[in-house]
Amino acid sequence: MRRAQTDGVYLFQGNNLVLPEDVSDTAALRGLPLERIRAAFGEAPPFLVPSPSGAEFIPGYLLEDTVPLPKNWRLSPTRSALSLIAAEAGSGEILNGGGLVGRFFRVYHIMQWRRESVYCGSCGARNQDAPLELARLCPSCGRLEFPRISPAIIVLILRDDGTALLAHNKKFAGKIYSLIAGFTEAGESLEAAVIREVREEVGLEVRDTAYVASQPWPFPNSLMIGFKTHYAGGLITPDGEEIEDARWFSRDELPDLPGFGSVSRYLINLWVEGRL
Repeated sequence: MRRAQTDGVYLFQGNNLVLPEDVSDTAALRGLPLERIRAAFGEAPPFLVPSPSGAEFIPGYLLEDTVPLPKNWRLSPTRSALSLIAAEAGSGEILNGGGLVGRFFRVYHIMQWRRESVYCGSCGARNQDAPLELARLCPSCGRLEFPRISPAIIVLILRDDGTALLAHNKKFAGKIYSLIAGFTEAGESLEAAVIREVREEVGLEVRDTAYVASQPWPFPNSLMIGFKTHYAGGLITPDGEEIEDARWFSRDELPDLPGFGSVSRYLINLWVEGRL
């Protein structure tokens, strides 16, 4: 039997976690007491997100963007959870999809999906929650819509001289360099996506691609699938649209790197430590 919880309730607004000012971001990753949320925002019941195993429900709320926050409540960007969880539990907790990170990212992912699936994509009628599974059901045409998960590859490119390719995307803050990444196209394998994305973004050919690790990435609905691959030819040619600069770096001369908690930093750390 599934177990519903009244403690550890998550409250979101847009891409932010909503929490009282006297609760730290780290503490809020475990949720808030239901009574405290209801005292501030009303008695509406939370949406109960079933855990993947079906052993429990994870309760959550998603406020409309126009709802003002009561006095002494604040917003915390959901992405900041990565570094907080990594600092407390280590990268393994982020990558294994279980425990705190699995719980937190699952409820956030599902709450965002419910906001974006209000209407049927076939006939435009207003969807309802399906009674027996985590899905949206159209009462007009019967269409079922399940939570969207978009697979994306992220890849560490290694060279025989011991260097690795790191790239600066125009969207990155400051001078951060990270890995080549991109979404998998329809009809494309993950390995083929690695080859295509590397070719498109930096003009290189690669070989011997191998899976390393994956990470839930609900910003808004991705699954990041991490690979290593080996340089096979070509000159670095940034596409100028996404990638502004890319270079070969040695382990002892590294640029600014992504924050701890991301699969990109995990792959880079494995290489720096000589484990890739």
